[in-house]
Amino acid sequence: MAEQYLPLYRKYRPQEFSDLVGQDNLVKAFTNAINTGKIAHAYLFCGPRGTGKTSSARILAKSLNCQNGPTLTPCGKCPSCLDILNGNMLDVIEMDAASNRSVEDAQNIIDKIHYAPVNGRYKIFIIDEVHMISKTAFNALLKTLEEPPENVVFILATTEPQKVLETIISRCQRFDFRRITVDDIVKRLQFISKKENIKISDDALFAIAKNSQGGMRDALALLDQISVLDTDNEITVEKVNEILGKIDNETLFKLSQSIFDKSVDNAVQLVNQVYSKGNEPLQIIENLIQYYRNLSVVKTCKDEKIAAELTLLSNDVINSMKQQAETHSVNEIAQIIERLTYYYKEIKFTNNRYLWLELCFIELASGGQKTETISAKVESTPKVEIKQPDIVEPQKPVETHTSFEDLQEEPIVEPEQKQDIPQPEIQTKSSNSTDDWKSILALIESLPSRSFFNTFAKPIELSSSKVIINFKDENFGKRAKEPQKFDALKKACLKYYNTSTIDIEIKIGANIPAQKSAPEPNKEVSEKKNITQISKPKNEQDLQEVKESPQEVESVEAAEIDTSNIKYENNNEYSDQVKMAIDLFGAKVFD
Repeated sequence: MAEQYLPLYRKYRPQEFSDLVGQDNLVKAFTNAINTGKIAHAYLFCGPRGTGKTSSARILAKSLNCQNGPTLTPCGKCPSCLDILNGNMLDVIEMDAASNRSVEDAQNIIDKIHYAPVNGRYKIFIIDEVHMISKTAFNALLKTLEEPPENVVFILATTEPQKVLETIISRCQRFDFRRITVDDIVKRLQFISKKENIKISDDALFAIAKNSQGGMRDALALLDQISVLDTDNEITVEKVNEILGKIDNETLFKLSQSIFDKSVDNAVQLVNQVYSKGNEPLQIIENLIQYYRNLSVVKTCKDEKIAAELTLLSNDVINSMKQQAETHSVNEIAQIIERLTYYYKEIKFTNNRYLWLELCFIELASGGQKTETISAKVESTPKVEIKQPDIVEPQKPVETHTSFEDLQEEPIVEPEQKQDIPQPEIQTKSSNSTDDWKSILALIESLPSRSFFNTFAKPIELSSSKVIINFKDENFGKRAKEPQKFDALKKACLKYYNTSTIDIEIKIGANIPAQKSAPEPNKEVSEKKNITQISKPKNEQDLQEVKESPQEVESVEAAEIDTSNIKYENNNEYSDQVKMAIDLFGAKVFD
């Protein structure tokens, strides 16, 4: 029977404190505690996944229970060490708090602490992911955790210490495990690769270490997966990127260069090629944002060593990026990152992600013409400012007099004889200013919000101090008051009117006066339907007036239509969809 395969992260799990990678400060603390005999009754190990929390807990348990201990170098041959190594732990009880989180499980622990150790000096409880324990179970353990028996040690491990009760943390010695650096992970991977005869390049190991996000377990699991790709030839960084779904630096260089060169065709073609390889739109945008971030670091950082530490890139890649960034400013790179971030948010919440991905690269490669066009349109739109009306003094009526005596007597003007003084009109942005409303809509950055206001909103008043818009439907009015849509509209209004404050009011079902595009027909004619007065002119002058006002003739002809067969919206026989259309858009239904 073939021997069962053991994954690399289990096979090369640290067995001594000297095997821990990247945790030198903690190793020193444990060493001093064992040498001086200052063993605490409870420890709390915190840190990201794969940084050695559970391994350190097992090493500490072996060091305390070894036949030669307490010692920094457990023998690995005594019954206690063998039990821990093989997983048959009698004195070391390891629990998963995710599946043992109730009060009954806490009571089970309390019952076990009264039994003496079998092979070692201490009975050690290792509770992994301790933040999953319920609050009541934590409270049940409080007294036992504070004053356990002399031969009991608790070691709690968690990736989320903020979820652990403060009363529990105060009863433990806390040790924070930090993320392992890329260099330390690469050195460890090189050691294991040589020992396992894995042919892999240093760049590939570097890519693995960078992708592991400071976790040694993730790095070893990825190395284990990649080792079976090609056992004869050397594993390159390209193969690693294919497994990870990452875009290689050469492709990112070409994408960014097409944006800098303002080559729309090349940019769209490259995006299509990258997307066809299985890369998701969000992943493409995320990789490109990281590339431009590294590009700005390379351009601003003069020291190559510091640039390599900040970007985690090889010297060859850094040199090529320096040449690319020479002809472009940091401000230009920052603007591209800003637009990429905007499209990342839009792509994240849309259904057609590839369409938005193409739009992103079309805008970037075209040099931001969309933004310039909107700005130019807003600047070219004439803005009517509010003018103060001129004060007009009422003039006294002057009559012509033929004699000096008549001039001496001031004529008395009766109230009904006084002329009406025309008041000057205040010029404001009225609700029928469609150009202003269109310009405001063009300044709304979010496309869904812009389409929402364009479809359902009707402006009532537009001015630099106040904007009032109306919605027929109450549901659309409530949606317009949501922070995302309301803020987008307010931001566009502030930008259009070039002001710092503006009052925006949302109304529902308000009566909007209709715009008069043509003279209205005579009310008496429409009410009494006295069609003969218009349809039959008395003389040629009346006939000429009728010809010059076709709208009036059309209105009269419309009055002759038989409306007996027309059904209006108050009919209850229609379906809910028809009623909604009538309510939202003022539709009418005909047989």
